[in-house]
Amino acid sequence: MIRVLRAAAVLLFVSSPVLAEKVTDFTLPNGLQVVVIEDHRAPVVVHMVWYRVGAADEPPGRSGIAHFLEHLMFKGTDDVPPGKFSEIVQAQGGNDNAFTSWDYTAYFQRVAADRLDLVMKLEADRMRDLRLLENDVTTERAVILEERTTRTDSDPAALFAEQTQAAQYLNHPYGIPIIGWRHEIEQLDRDDALAFYSRYYAPNNAVLVVAGDVKPDEVKRLAELHYGPLAPTEGLPPRNRPSEPPQLAERRLTMADPRVAQPYVARSYLAPERNSGAQEKAAALTLLAELLGGSGTTSVLARKLTFDTKTALFASADYDGDTLDVGTFGLIVAPAPGVSLEQAEAAMDAAVDQFLKDGVDPKALDRIKAQIRAQQIYANDNTSGLANRYGAALANGLTIADVQAWPEVLQAVTAEEVMAAAHEVLDRRTAVTGYLDTAEEQGQ
Repeated sequence: MIRVLRAAAVLLFVSSPVLAEKVTDFTLPNGLQVVVIEDHRAPVVVHMVWYRVGAADEPPGRSGIAHFLEHLMFKGTDDVPPGKFSEIVQAQGGNDNAFTSWDYTAYFQRVAADRLDLVMKLEADRMRDLRLLENDVTTERAVILEERTTRTDSDPAALFAEQTQAAQYLNHPYGIPIIGWRHEIEQLDRDDALAFYSRYYAPNNAVLVVAGDVKPDEVKRLAELHYGPLAPTEGLPPRNRPSEPPQLAERRLTMADPRVAQPYVARSYLAPERNSGAQEKAAALTLLAELLGGSGTTSVLARKLTFDTKTALFASADYDGDTLDVGTFGLIVAPAPGVSLEQAEAAMDAAVDQFLKDGVDPKALDRIKAQIRAQQIYANDNTSGLANRYGAALANGLTIADVQAWPEVLQAVTAEEVMAAAHEVLDRRTAVTGYLDTAEEQGQ
């Protein structure tokens, strides 16, 4: 049975209603969840498959296998020669790509609406019929090692982020980089890839999102034709990951590198994730991040550090709660010339402490809510963005109702709820604080 849902209309002003997306969902007998988002303004469609598996689901000692498999998925099947998948899509005037996170792996194509049948056939084909030659695996492993060299090992900021993430999560696999540790990537082989693929790449572990100039009945017909015959994985285990033990003391680290152009202080705290049916705390933390550091001119940290005391070149705050498990809340301050990292940290602490004492400025909260509402309205003009919003949420255990309720959950947050979240999360005893500095300033 197909269920049709309409998201509540989002309002920029009370007198200016904005039409929301029309969303339909159904599930095939083999377990594949299908979501259709209608947008008939242009004859274009976005086709995405989201697998509920990511880097945090990898077996111990096999870090990077989720990302590795993402690359290998372009190596071909019985029907599509190696490397031809993207060529076929591009020959139709479309584009495609894929990406991996800790919690999911996604593959997408954007094509003319009348090419949906073709891309659905291609994607369904490689869901269960991937063919890997030993040479393919060896070649792609070298590509990923080079990617790690270029994007991580050659970038002190990326290395620093990797180290602080590892310090943040002592037991949970979020502490392991998505790309993997180099020494473990070097050991990944064809058997590792195929074992991971056969277990997790299955219709009952996936969400298909089709957004654009499409009709639900036609999408259902095509999904039943191409994905319907695929066998599910029997006995797929629940996604139970190791949890973090209580943190009893602040963790600190300093990293120095002569390639660092701008030193900075970074602090992160464990923070509750956004949960299905109970999104209020995540919404409060989202607004807290905006209040503290969402703007380079009007946020608390910007006003205190950049303009009042002039101790920082910039300061920001960020909440990452769109995760399956416990997320993080982060602060970053880059000191002004002549200001040490210790002084910048002290100024950051003073600004946060003052905020915890003074509370939320009601006018600032209202302004941020208006800005968020406007951003959500503009985002509805982006079909790919809509597909991403629903796909990521569903892959992380949320529901369509959660996605549709989120704008109003944000608008309903009170100043008291923001402050309660701030007092809960901003505890130095449960923080990780890091300095990224230049080697010269460290006397090296």
